[in-house]
Amino acid sequence: MSIEVSNLTKIYGQQKAINNISFKIDKAEIVGFLGPNGAGKSTTMKIITGYLEADNGNAFVSGLNVQSDKLETKKKIGYLPEGNPLYYEMYVREYLEFIANVHQIKNIKSRIEEVIILTGLSVESKKKIGQLSKGYKQRVGLAAALIHDPEVLILDEPTSGLDPNQIVEIRDVIKNLGKNKTVLFSSHILQEVEAICDRVIIINKGNIVADDQLSNLQKANKNSHAVIVQFKEAIEPELLTQISEVDKIEQLQTTHYKLQTANPESVRKQLLELSLQHNLNIVSLQSENSSLEEVFRNLTN
Repeated sequence: MSIEVSNLTKIYGQQKAINNISFKIDKAEIVGFLGPNGAGKSTTMKIITGYLEADNGNAFVSGLNVQSDKLETKKKIGYLPEGNPLYYEMYVREYLEFIANVHQIKNIKSRIEEVIILTGLSVESKKKIGQLSKGYKQRVGLAAALIHDPEVLILDEPTSGLDPNQIVEIRDVIKNLGKNKTVLFSSHILQEVEAICDRVIIINKGNIVADDQLSNLQKANKNSHAVIVQFKEAIEPELLTQISEVDKIEQLQTTHYKLQTANPESVRKQLLELSLQHNLNIVSLQSENSSLEEVFRNLTN
């Protein structure tokens, strides 16, 4: 296992930030770590990276205990914290050289060029960090996390402050990195998690409320299924009330309807039978799962 968290607990005063949580992440796995503000995401990430000590339990990175092997585990981790602390008076290349020296990297100049290209910093690489937009500051933080070619990446809100084009570019970077690295990242942009991850861990009030493949979470959500049907002509909406196992009928357009159901296959079959009985023309018929946003809201509300 590249990351293993076992019975972690962290208490601030009278509040349990995280409550006896456990999970494992394999190499070449990209996992989205989700939860409302204050749920315990950043606390967990800080413990994994060695910036905080747990009150109970253990965290392991590449088989090493984070607390007893602090220096060795830090060599294996690339960490982009949510605040992304940077030295604004330093030039981009100067800062990356400083971080590279901390990690005692060989061939520093060539490695700096590699991460600058990888994170799309080339155009702004000769400026002081303080002169950069928030999006480019975020890229500098990501470049610093990658400079020593770590086995594990911990990214706390990596696309924060990026414009839509930049988000797509950083998404592609993360997906490519995930081919041979372990990536754990948090984000409030749930569409990004859907685009990058197959697996999602959701934490709420310090407890893990879900840890599964995204497709399984969508299927398990009782309101996760819907059937979208489009007729060639307008129909009487009352006709659709004849279909069993439908929880809700929503008219999207004059000839478009969305039928919420726990059994989409049965509903599709009944729609086809209905069309034959009443000589209706179905233009399109498709099923859809709920979005990650719906799953998230159901598990954290």
